[in-house]
Formats: sequence, C-alpha cells, structure tokens
Amino acid sequence: MSLLETFTFLSFWAVGLGLSEVEQSQISISTEVKKSIKIHCKITSSDFEGEYIHWYRQKPKKALEHLISVSSTKSPARASLGGRKNKLEARKYSQTSTSVLTVNFIENEDVAIYYCAGWAPHSGWSKKFGEGTKLTVIPSDRRLPADISPKPTIFLPSIAEIKRHKAGTHLCLLENFFPDVIKVYWKEKNGNRILESQEGKTMKTSDTYMKLSWLTVTERSMDKEHKCIVQHEKNKGGVDQEILFPSVNQVVASMTTTIAPTTASTTEKRIATSKATTVGTTTAYTTEESNVPAIISRKVCLKDEISPLQLQLSNVSAYYTYLLLLLKGAVYFAIIAFGLFRRTEDCDMETVCNRRWQKEVNWSSFIFPKSDR
Repeated sequence: MSLLETFTFLSFWAVGLGLSEVEQSQISISTEVKKSIKIHCKITSSDFEGEYIHWYRQKPKKALEHLISVSSTKSPARASLGGRKNKLEARKYSQTSTSVLTVNFIENEDVAIYYCAGWAPHSGWSKKFGEGTKLTVIPSDRRLPADISPKPTIFLPSIAEIKRHKAGTHLCLLENFFPDVIKVYWKEKNGNRILESQEGKTMKTSDTYMKLSWLTVTERSMDKEHKCIVQHEKNKGGVDQEILFPSVNQVVASMTTTIAPTTASTTEKRIATSKATTVGTTTAYTTEESNVPAIISRKVCLKDEISPLQLQLSNVSAYYTYLLLLLKGAVYFAIIAFGLFRRTEDCDMETVCNRRWQKEVNWSSFIFPKSDR
C-alpha cells in the first residue's frame, strides 16, 4: 500500500471514529440554595471510552466559562469553584454513554446555562456542544403551587377564518408553569417532521408564566390531525405533553352537525376523566386518545362569538394599554413639571432684570438731576 493510500485510509478511519452527537434532554433545572443538581449529557460516539467530555457554563451577559473535563469511566473528575472545594464533579458512564455533571452547594451565583461538549473530528476537530440546561434558583421566600407544569388550553379555528382564508389556525395556550424555560413545537399526528409555527414571548403572571403558540394549517393539510408538543421540566412523569388537535375538516363537520343532548357518552367520560386537562370551559387532549372529535363541540370554543382566547388576549391588551397610559401620564407629568420649572426660572430672571433696570434708572437720575423750572 502506497503512502498516499495509507494516509487516505487512516483519514477515513479517523472520521469514522469519535463523537458525532451531543444531547442534553434537560432544558432546565430549578432548585433551592444549598441543594445539589445533576445535569445529564448523552454522547453518541464510536469511541466513548476515549472521549474527553468538557463542561461549560454561561452566566447572563457573560462569556462562556470552562468548568471541568472528564475522560475516565472508572473515576470521576472533581474541581473547586468560587472557593468551594469539590463543588463540581463530572462522571462518565459507559453503559449508557452519558456524562453527568454534579453541582453542589448551589448558590444564587450559580444561575447560568450549562453545556457539555466534546471533540468532533469530522467537523475539523471542533467542539460539538449540547443545547444547554438552564439552572434556576428558587428564592426561599417564594411559595409556588404544588403543580407548576404547563396547563394547556386549546382553541380551534372559526368557520369565518376557514372560509375567508382557506386555512385554519390552531392555538395552544400554556399557563401557570414554572420555571420559564419551555419548548413548544408542532407535528402532524403520525409525522416526525417539526412544522413551522409561531409563538409569543413567555410572559410572567404573578409567580408563574404563560406562553401562546399557534400553527396555521393550509388548505392541503386540512384533512390531517396535528399535535402540539410541550417540553418542560415539571411535566408529569418527565414526559413531553402531546396535545392533539383535530383536523380542520373535522372542525367544519362538527359545526354543521346537530349537537347531541347534554348526556355524555361513555367515550366522552373516559376521555374527560383520564386524558383531559380541563382549564375553564376548554379541554386539552393527549395523543393517546383517537376519539377526541366526539367531544370537540362540547368542550372547545368553536363558535364565532367571544371565546376564552379573546378574553385572554383582551386581558393582555388591557395590561399593555394600562402600561402605555401610565407611561403617557408620566411623560405628560414630566413635560408639565419642566414647563413650570422653566416658568418659575423665567419669573425669577424677570424679577432680577426689573431690579437691575430700576437701579440703572435711579443711577441715571442721580447723574442727570432734573432742572428746576
């Protein structure tokens, strides 16, 4: 074998080895001061035993900071941080191809996004990073509800929207969750591809948060069911919520069909008690149930009248309108105060000028006295 062939073979062999994927499934961890946390990192590599796994963190508005690295699967690596001995510990587990970072003696200064990384030879020997895990420290004086997982409420498109735009919009409202880190994406019911969707900013409401995400279903996809997938630290069982939305065609059909009397069927009761999360008058359904359309017309707002979504959006709009009016009032107050200050200053200046003028007049009279007639 020639030297060139040997070099080519070794190059392809080296590319075939090494790290190819870094995955951090935990998007956030919330804890209290003085506690310990564990952050997991899944490594896909053909040579996991020989991998050097590095851990970093990035504080808000700060540069990336290297914390620790680990190479052995037999013994952990330990490091001090912030004057604390053995505050950090990193391990490698060959059975699961994972690395675990333990942060002890949690303090407020530890709030940051933590990343794991490894060398990727097929990318020019650059480091490949995970998506990161955000650490949130809960203040000792904050009293959170027992259940702080996202509470979903679904809203289906109206007939007017479907007829006017030949499309329908599914909305997924998530409320009363903590911490604020949340990931929402959409897929077709039996599909794997993540669909293009839109979402609003995560908003704080009292001690918890809310978020709105929506998917516009085009005319060619109106016969397909879709699901809103919610990833959050406090999901029950640590499993992503999958909220099923019926097809737009089913929505239209349900509105053109006479609604049955009030007695719920066996299917309705089974879904409502086992797989439904009721928020107000609207229910969010998980993907395990296939008979969701049976109760759509009774549990979801489908008519072109005022809906809970409109009320929610109205509340949000009223909140921002109040802030705008408050800001406007502050600006008016500043302008009026500035005008009054300037007027007072002008009056003071006028008084000074009048006094000076009077002195000048008196001085002139003294120099040029009036002649007696």
